[in-house]
This record gives sequence, structure tokens and C-alpha cells, in this order.
Amino acid sequence: MVHAFVLIDAEPARIADLAEELADVAGVSEVYSVAGEADLVAVVRVRRHEDLADVVTRRVSALDGIVATRTLIAFQAYSRHDLEALWDLGAEEA
Repeated sequence: MVHAFVLIDAEPARIADLAEELADVAGVSEVYSVAGEADLVAVVRVRRHEDLADVVTRRVSALDGIVATRTLIAFQAYSRHDLEALWDLGAEEA
């Protein structure tokens, strides 16, 4: 399973609508509006790196109002909680 965080710069007038549209993209499990260097963060969970490339470059970047994206790929999770069990939820859909 590949986990990635996509930092998204968006046109201000499109942020709320983009968040909803992103949440409907296959492979995107969560979307957060954030303060700081990005406007939105999409959490992507897919089975293969090739799937990640498809989600980010074809589906996410194609949405109207996205100015730029930066993708962070997770190598390992460090937590006292069972994050692996949490992250595997919905994996059958991706």
C-alpha cells in the first residue's frame, strides 16, 4: 500500500468546491483545508506507485482551480496507535 500526502495550491474562490471534488476522486481517502504553505491536503492511498502517478497527475491535477501540487510519499508511520489498521481501512476500494 502506498500512502501519500498531496499539498495543493488552489485558486481562493475554488477551495471549498475543490475539497469536495477531491474527496470524490478514486484513491483520495481524505481532504483537509489547511493554513500555511498549501490550501488543501489530500491523503491518497493506493496499491502501487503507478496508481499514485495516475491519481495525482491525471485526476487531481486536472481539476479546475488547482494551481500547483506537491506530493509527499510516506515511507513509514510512527505512532502509539495502530495506524496500519487505520490506514488499511477502505484499501479494497483503491
